[in-house]
Amino acid sequence: MNAFIPRRRTLLAAGIGTLLLPLTAGAGTARAATAPAATDPFDALRARAAELATGGAIDPADPVYADALTSLSTAAAAHWAALDVSPARTTLWADLGPVTAGAGFTLSYGRLLTLATAWATPGTALHRDERVATAVVEALAFLDDRAYNPTRPETGNWWYWEIGAPRSLMDICVLLQDRVPPERVSRYCAAVDRFCADPDRRTNSPSLAETGANRADKAAIVALRGIVGRDAAKLALARDGLSDTRDAGRNSLFRYVASGDGFYPDGSFIQHNDVAYTGTYGNVLLGRVAYLAALLSDSAWRITDSGISVIQEAVERSFAAVTFDGLMMDAVRGRAISRGGERDFHTGAGTTTHMLLLADGAPPEYAARWRSIAKGWIRRNTDTPYLPLVGIAAARRASAILADPAIPAAPPTVGHTVFADMDRIVHRRPGWTLALSLSSKRIAAYEAGNGENLRGWHTGDGMTYLYDADRAQFSDAFWPTVDPYRLPGTTVDTRPRADAGTAPGTSTYRPSNAVAGGAVLHGRYGAAAMELTGNGSTLRARKAWFCLDDAVVALGTGITASDGRTIETVVENRNLHAEGARRILLDGRIFDGAPGDDTVSRGTRWAHLEGVGGYVFPERTDLRVLRDERTGSWRDINTGADTGGSAEPLTRRYATLWLDHGVSPTDARYAYVLLPGFSPARTAARAASRPVEVIANTPAAQAIRVRHLGLIAVHFWSAGSVAGVTSDGPGTILLRRRDEGVSVAVADPGRTTATLTVGLPWAVKGVRSADDTVTVVTGRHPVLTVRTGGSRGHTHDAELY
Repeated sequence: MNAFIPRRRTLLAAGIGTLLLPLTAGAGTARAATAPAATDPFDALRARAAELATGGAIDPADPVYADALTSLSTAAAAHWAALDVSPARTTLWADLGPVTAGAGFTLSYGRLLTLATAWATPGTALHRDERVATAVVEALAFLDDRAYNPTRPETGNWWYWEIGAPRSLMDICVLLQDRVPPERVSRYCAAVDRFCADPDRRTNSPSLAETGANRADKAAIVALRGIVGRDAAKLALARDGLSDTRDAGRNSLFRYVASGDGFYPDGSFIQHNDVAYTGTYGNVLLGRVAYLAALLSDSAWRITDSGISVIQEAVERSFAAVTFDGLMMDAVRGRAISRGGERDFHTGAGTTTHMLLLADGAPPEYAARWRSIAKGWIRRNTDTPYLPLVGIAAARRASAILADPAIPAAPPTVGHTVFADMDRIVHRRPGWTLALSLSSKRIAAYEAGNGENLRGWHTGDGMTYLYDADRAQFSDAFWPTVDPYRLPGTTVDTRPRADAGTAPGTSTYRPSNAVAGGAVLHGRYGAAAMELTGNGSTLRARKAWFCLDDAVVALGTGITASDGRTIETVVENRNLHAEGARRILLDGRIFDGAPGDDTVSRGTRWAHLEGVGGYVFPERTDLRVLRDERTGSWRDINTGADTGGSAEPLTRRYATLWLDHGVSPTDARYAYVLLPGFSPARTAARAASRPVEVIANTPAAQAIRVRHLGLIAVHFWSAGSVAGVTSDGPGTILLRRRDEGVSVAVADPGRTTATLTVGLPWAVKGVRSADDTVTVVTGRHPVLTVRTGGSRGHTHDAELY
């Protein structure tokens, strides 16, 4: 049972909105505006910490800061108006419940931090208002006396005690320490020493070593504790905790891992042992490391571990790789997809902020690339602009970059990436990107708990996320309104499901299948496969995806179940937003079904959804089509104590295309081709010309051939032969023949073989290059022997002639 980590969502839920997500998680000012010099090192560090929180000396009249100042002033004014300052008070805010409960005092500290930040920030309505400073200091004493002090035992969720409350408490002390009585400062430091003594261990479970984002969070808290309490040993402990000197680097944040939590060399990031979490926990880790690197720079406690290059490499390999025009892909955000106040653009803004802060102290070659990438994201995403989402410090840094003509805006990246260590695939093409969310006995299909992600059951069952010009597709109330049984790309048993994650604590569901992943050729073409094993169902299916220049081919085979329920494969389920009325064409005919009535389109060869693209069916297919309105609320999918959503009903329109395999099917199959951005005419032409051939779709192998590319892509489920390509075991193979030779990519996404022997359909004379795991016998019938054992599903390459 994993513990629940809402991170800075405690502040967001308290009403700060998006303002402090980047501000308290690593935002700062450019290095040209560092804290003023001071003789005393603790005073210097405190000044820098305050500057990182507020943005430092700014011109409040500068329009760059208008949004941030308005957001901060508005949130602070609301909290100030509702703060109970009466002598007989039993809580600080009536809506936060018992102040002695973890959520109660953590959210209270969060609101007090908003007030303290507004007080310390020039240009806000409460700037230097002595009434506010006095009230915050008195409120801190109130919480110390009644709720959060060393005499209290931890109860409920450990995170509130060990991370949520102490971080806000120390941030407030940084901003208001001159007004906090020294004896209270000592008491607050003692509370932090009680619940967050060091970054290495979980206080309520001392045998548990902290990892990943938890360790990074605690390191930041301990560093602030060292500054507030003027304790050099604490500052050293914070710095060394990042490297885990206590345990000889076993849980260092500055090393790659081969299992468990942390960054993997292929760009994957895992937290909670088996959850793909780049966009949530990984984002927190990046922010905390960036914050500490900036905070401690030029001090006696600066980070000197050369392993920080792992974090620097991760900026592009892990974070930029799963970010689309400033949006963090939901495929790597875990249960955070259910948080109405923490959507893809919020998380993406945080990533951008952390990246730019880390750039200030990074080697020039890194910093130049990161600033260019960020500039491209900020300029392209006009749907949810960056500056209104962030705080003053982040706005200050970003505005400088936007105004600098020497920093080019990087264009969108293209290419195919297999994150073999977290069962994720990302295929990027000009104008669109498709992310694929898989799961296996190694990687969870979903995580839920503490009232979060109540209906995420099928998010890891091969869900396809199509990102295009509609950047609000997943952020505009998608998760509370989408049919959770019909997520695009999935094959599902329609059995009713109970809400997941309603009990305390969090847990994950890992299916029993071994195969999930694929191979990539030249960073451009990809093939992926997943053996689906239904949760609480006899459903079994073998699914494959083949990613090309302008299309994604989806194949399914062996679809079998015996529970007496209908099995469906969802081709598309597109959010049309509140007033969407996009035209659907079926073989050129306008679909005119009444809203709410699903229709069967018999023998369909192609379909087209206006503004999205085309769908081609290599075999005539009975396609189910539905256009409807769905109503739900964020509260329906998240009832968390500090992340629970609003109960306000939200209505969105959807266009859904799916295949009905019938009740308890046996060896059913499907094939369709996604054509993002295609017009109806191009879709019809593609259906007629059929340049992509499905050459196998059986329980033994799934394969395509694209003659004009010279490309054959196969996933073998067992030993076999397809189009002259042979394999002596299960694996994914891509081949491409051109004038200059033959390119080969091989992977074992099931991780079940020690070697794969692959026969090619074309003669080769020699080897131009090959991975050291590949040996080649050339000739008329060439054979490759690939040592797949121990490669964890990664791709092996060879170039032949």
